[in-house]
Amino acid sequence: MRSSFNLRRRLGPALLGALLAVAPAAARGQALDRAPAIAMRGEPDLPATFAGLPYANPQAPQGGQLELSLLGTFDSLNPFIVKGSAPLFIRNTVIESLMARSLDEPFTLYPLLARTVTTDAERSFVAFEIDPAARFSDGAPVTTDDVLFSFALMRDMGRPNHRLYYGKIARAEAPDAHTVRFTFIEPDPELPLIMGLMPVFRQASIDRDRFEETTLTPLIGSGPYRIGAVDAGASITLERNRDYWGRALPFNRGLHNFDRIRYFYFRDANTEFEAFKKGLVDARFEGDPGRWETGYDFPAARSGEVVREVIPTGTPKPYSAFVFNTRRPLFADRRVREALIELFDFEWLDKNFYHGLYQRTSSFFEGSALSSSGRPADARERALLAPFPDAVVPDVLAGTFRPPVSDGSGRDRERLKAALYLLDKAGWMLRQGALVNWETGRPFAFEIMVATREMERLALAYQGQLKRAGIAAQVRYVDAVQFDARRGAYDFDMMPYAWGQSLSPGNEQAFYFGSAAADTPGTRNYMGAKSPAVDAAIAALLAARDEDDYVAAARALDRVLVSGAYGVPLFHTPGQWLARWTRIERPRRASLYGTLPETWWRVPGR
Repeated sequence: MRSSFNLRRRLGPALLGALLAVAPAAARGQALDRAPAIAMRGEPDLPATFAGLPYANPQAPQGGQLELSLLGTFDSLNPFIVKGSAPLFIRNTVIESLMARSLDEPFTLYPLLARTVTTDAERSFVAFEIDPAARFSDGAPVTTDDVLFSFALMRDMGRPNHRLYYGKIARAEAPDAHTVRFTFIEPDPELPLIMGLMPVFRQASIDRDRFEETTLTPLIGSGPYRIGAVDAGASITLERNRDYWGRALPFNRGLHNFDRIRYFYFRDANTEFEAFKKGLVDARFEGDPGRWETGYDFPAARSGEVVREVIPTGTPKPYSAFVFNTRRPLFADRRVREALIELFDFEWLDKNFYHGLYQRTSSFFEGSALSSSGRPADARERALLAPFPDAVVPDVLAGTFRPPVSDGSGRDRERLKAALYLLDKAGWMLRQGALVNWETGRPFAFEIMVATREMERLALAYQGQLKRAGIAAQVRYVDAVQFDARRGAYDFDMMPYAWGQSLSPGNEQAFYFGSAAADTPGTRNYMGAKSPAVDAAIAALLAARDEDDYVAAARALDRVLVSGAYGVPLFHTPGQWLARWTRIERPRRASLYGTLPETWWRVPGR
């Protein structure tokens, strides 16, 4: 089964994404003997002789500089550990993996440091043949010792997701000078691909005893760029590695076209936008609908030097929410969480804050056939959920659930009445305008932690909506470093977060929502979910061997998460909002994930 561009056009991204994500078990269990590519399900789109990625331009001009911006700051150059706040772009640009993921397919890897991959039908092991041409940026060859060292380093000291995945390896070895083999504790259809995405470090450059400490010393990798100038907390420049070993690989043709990429960090979005308007930043993905609607009326935009584009995407929309930390006793009762969801007036906010440009999010797999929204549970889903009769509420099971809809007035009495009813059932009452606990008299008060002015504005609006029910919510604005530290340690009451999902959800779901992740610092189970039904749905997702089982497991997981009311669901855009100076050009054809800066180039002479 192939996820070709023509097929994507005929079926549409949502339907095709679902079909690709649930290919039959026969293809999924296919053995690979020294193959150049591997797909999670089905076959890779691209033949062994492919000349380049469909969303890249192999004839793109080379050279020049790209200047981009990020909100926040950084205090480390190591994004592979829990401590500190480090730039994620170091991954893939500086530190490469064994294989590279196409962003135009659900989950398919192509050659990078490894030129072939081997596995069996059960996927009980995976072996990679290291390309003899692969070199680190200092000229040293990439060896099997480097790969095995990197595996042990990530298993023992990496971020929790690395420790979780690599802990499933029973044995790691090098059968010969160019091959590494990983034998799994038990067969796992996804693990060969997860191992293919393992970052590879130069062993001689790593001090293992200090690897877990934050540092501004650049890592040595094998990627197309080296870290150049670093202005601590303010900017980072990537310099092209002129001797990059992988420039001629088919996967890289049309990628990494700039000689330098400089990232500027800004503490607030208004300053960041002003830098773009002045031409100090070349392009930006806009996240503020108000700015998108009214903010681009400046001379360069009027003259056509700056263009705006809405770029469709084919992946599930991110699940964005004000997340409840259910580790806090205040939010342990689902009725309390449901009440606070009732009090969020999206209709008023969208009209008054966002020019009506947003759509409400109601599913963790929004916009794909893996979503439970609008679909009643089928027999397979009901069988999966039967051992957990209280895990899914009736309207979610029936597929009729939608987040509460207000009258748009900002003072909807029916929504307020519904919220107070739920709060009363949970032991809270209004007394002299304040919501207090029936038994203790303790006021209902909590903190919303934010790190951007846009989220602060939204949180303050929500604070006003909560006040109508006597709830005292304090909005706490913190800097990016403090936000990351508190988020990673689960030291918050409520905060905004968005879970992105791929077209092929798998092992990462345990890292996002599994019970074991709830007590492990640094995971993305920010809500602290400990649900046997969630764990069972994730297990069923990983064990699925045919299309119907896979879809049923994903929808069952979605239903349990939505029923858990773990966050106040927010909203999503219809696609990417990109603004760029016309000196920067991009391929007309975008990936399923949208347009990617690594595919852009600078127009010669500009």
